[in-house]
Amino acid sequence: MSNLPLDFSDDVRPLAARMRPSSLEHYAGQQQLLAKDGALYRAIQSGQVYSLILWGPPGSGKTTLADIIARHANASLLTLSAVTSGVKDIREAISQAQQRQQQGAGRTLLFVDEVHRFNKSQQDAFLPYIEDGTIIFIGATTENPAFALNNALLSRARVCVLSPLSADDLRQVMQRALTDDELGLGKCQLQVEAGAEALLLQLADGDARRLLNLLEQLSQLLPAQSLITAEHIRQLAPKQLPGFDKDGDLFYDLISAFHKSVRGSDPDAALYWFARILAGGGDPLYVARRLLAIASEDIGNADPRALTLALNAWDTFERVGPAEGERAIAQATVYLALAPKSNAVYVAFKQAKKLAEQAPAYPVPLHLRNAPTALNTSLGHGAGYRYAHDEQGSYAAGECYLPPELAAETLYQPQQRGLEVKLAEKLAYLRQLDAASPQQRLKK
Repeated sequence: MSNLPLDFSDDVRPLAARMRPSSLEHYAGQQQLLAKDGALYRAIQSGQVYSLILWGPPGSGKTTLADIIARHANASLLTLSAVTSGVKDIREAISQAQQRQQQGAGRTLLFVDEVHRFNKSQQDAFLPYIEDGTIIFIGATTENPAFALNNALLSRARVCVLSPLSADDLRQVMQRALTDDELGLGKCQLQVEAGAEALLLQLADGDARRLLNLLEQLSQLLPAQSLITAEHIRQLAPKQLPGFDKDGDLFYDLISAFHKSVRGSDPDAALYWFARILAGGGDPLYVARRLLAIASEDIGNADPRALTLALNAWDTFERVGPAEGERAIAQATVYLALAPKSNAVYVAFKQAKKLAEQAPAYPVPLHLRNAPTALNTSLGHGAGYRYAHDEQGSYAAGECYLPPELAAETLYQPQQRGLEVKLAEKLAYLRQLDAASPQQRLKK
């Protein structure tokens, strides 16, 4: 049986909904957006608001801010969820807004939650009504608007980035919930010990809704006037679920952090981000594929063994399964993090592709052409080609393998790390032979 006061019998809303602030005074967090001397704060206070895209993680206050904006603008608030709504719902909402406008009943603020879930045509449906002032449009999204929303919609709305709530912000939310007698848990007279408070804030992980849900569940489990302890919280939530969203922004942020940690030669950070991906239910083979990319992009010929080890880790996972395979990927992660780094091949290949795309399509020099027939031979194909294995050191010094117009181009520049030190020495030696050769053909 619930220990909540019977006063709530006629209000079945969750605590998080009951405690939603109705004014900026009680709004927690987002000081970077709502500084009193800032443009958005002044616009809200004056009621002269404009269309917005609110981008932030769950529980950061997107819906609450939209509600506060509507109140300050004295606008009727209509809400759609892109998860459950379609074009019919959009048309109905627009129709209501138009009727209010025609009746002189004031403005309409249309709030669209999870707006990134609408497809292109659904997003386009809002455009004319944003432009003619029928609606003030506010969309909420947890995904990067640059990827999730149409440019046409982005051009008509200001993007505001909301951050996860800080510990101080969450503490403010918690104290208000525990002391509010009317809508909060004030009548329960619950207290939170210091260690329990720290654990609650940790489990909330920047999400006010998650914090309030935990408090509400604790109030239902404990008698009034109880002291909430860390043990109570551990019984309710024995394990913190790490933030993760498959194929979402957080997933790619974790992968980015992993890649940059390996590139930056920090095995501890690389292992941590790998573990975070696993804890969130990510695919270990996605990490294995990224290691292969790192081996060629960031290590290259400074240590060619990195590519082999990354392949072996992938193969090990597929042969023995996750328990042993994840460790093999971790082994490859540490090796690649500590391997000498060179992006010389990566840079050289990008330059070669650019050259191939932008330079004229120069013909293959005659001495490099194939000569499978007598006709080809009579046309000079292969004439003057020097077979490297017949030359001293199996190197045809002075021979040019590029079109004459590109003979001076140099793409691959080995770096002074790992095996590339030896490759650089070899390349310098070969260029010395070219320079001393009577057959030199403008080759550097």
